[in-house]
Amino acid sequence: MVIGPPGPPGTACAGPFSGNTVPAAHRRYHRGVSETISPVDSAIHARGLTKRFGAFTAVDGVDFDVAPGEAFGFLGPNGAGKTSTMRMIGTVSPVTAGTLTVFGLDPAHNGPRIRSRVGVVPQADTLDNELSVLENLLIYGRYFGLSWAESRRRAVELLDFVQLTERSGDQVEPLSGGMKRRLVIARALINDPEMLLLDEPTTGLDPQARHLLWDRLYRLKQRGVTLCLTTHYMDEAEQLCDRLVVMDKAKIVAEGSPRQLIEQYVTREVLELRFNRDEGDDGAADDTSQLDGQLDGLAERFEQLPDRLLVYTADGDATAAAAFERGLRPASVLVRRSTLEDVFLRLTGRSLIE
Repeated sequence: MVIGPPGPPGTACAGPFSGNTVPAAHRRYHRGVSETISPVDSAIHARGLTKRFGAFTAVDGVDFDVAPGEAFGFLGPNGAGKTSTMRMIGTVSPVTAGTLTVFGLDPAHNGPRIRSRVGVVPQADTLDNELSVLENLLIYGRYFGLSWAESRRRAVELLDFVQLTERSGDQVEPLSGGMKRRLVIARALINDPEMLLLDEPTTGLDPQARHLLWDRLYRLKQRGVTLCLTTHYMDEAEQLCDRLVVMDKAKIVAEGSPRQLIEQYVTREVLELRFNRDEGDDGAADDTSQLDGQLDGLAERFEQLPDRLLVYTADGDATAAAAFERGLRPASVLVRRSTLEDVFLRLTGRSLIE
């Protein structure tokens, strides 16, 4: 998602919300959402939201609400409609059909007012390499009508927040990927936004940089800033999101908290069994189809992968012991808890679709 500089300054930013408790009325949405929820009470309110590009439908009638102060995620494979949805929320792509309000405002008529209250972290680092770290923030602050003095004051605070104070005078180009992402987040916060839109915020970062960004985003959430993000990292969604939706083929196919989705779509644990693979004369490897039903009745669901068998069960250790009693001798056994990745792959499939 590429969202450019904000439009002309509108209504002054009201500042972050003081609390981060999600009202009970906002905990249900999409198919289960109450139609009595007022758009004014939601940070984002969507009903039948649709985006078409000619004959192609990128977003097909989705419904959701994002409460002030919560972290809300969009998960889905490439082409599922996540970025198109985020661009409509960011008021840079017009709504084709349906209803969308942000802070109770219609993006079609109040784009500048909405953008003055939103910070955007695009997928690409759209920093100015010819400017220093500090200058990138100062110039961006001017887009929001801030004075030079106020821009500098906020920039100094934000560089401290993202731990870049010592690099304030450096050029952007030599910065590491993690430093650049932190700078982009600092830039997105220069207008003291009530909501932060993040498109794949940690893509390409090493684990240390990812965890530092998670820490900073969690601190923003504690301060009451609404987070709306897309990500391909399931552990990131579990760490950051209060609620999320899974999108596939332009529609919402599941919604809930990370724990609710895991409980609804997969078992509590997954048993991974790997077997020795005997090579035949033609070089083809035997698979676990030779098990001849030895695992029947031991688990709720099985999934055959090229290198292992996934056994979905409530108790992985007990299932592994039962399989051993039936004479199975896998080369390796792993019991792990189910994750959002298991949910994601069950709902969207393992095939790569572009």
